[in-house]
Amino acid sequence: MAPVLRRRRRFPIRVEDIMSSPPVTVGPMTPIEEVAKIMYENKIGSVLIVGKDEKLEGIVTERDILFAAANNKVGKGLPAYMIMSENPITATPGTPLIDAIKKMREANIRHLPVVDKEGRPVGIISLRDVIDAVLMLLDIFA
Repeated sequence: MAPVLRRRRRFPIRVEDIMSSPPVTVGPMTPIEEVAKIMYENKIGSVLIVGKDEKLEGIVTERDILFAAANNKVGKGLPAYMIMSENPITATPGTPLIDAIKKMREANIRHLPVVDKEGRPVGIISLRDVIDAVLMLLDIFA
């Protein structure tokens, strides 16, 4: 009799399984003070910047707000596009979670926008979302 082969179980977790949706978005001309207020009120660490076509143009994160404050740019009504990170690294809803986490680690980023085929934001993954997913999996296997 041949030995029983155990298949390694795989859990195909995708980005869409843990992303926050819908993402908070603003236009590029939104003053950075308003962006900071939106982030504070929504208890989030980033806001996605979209153009008139609703396609992703950039992202403003807590780090960008700190940069603006440290460089005396706050309080002047400057638009978000002046401090945003342009053409951010993204994922799609169907991207395997492990690939998204690798992207975040390699680029040293804490927020990963999730876009559809047309480049419109449909969600976002934060480091907190990743930690929550890992904790859930650890709880299942513990």
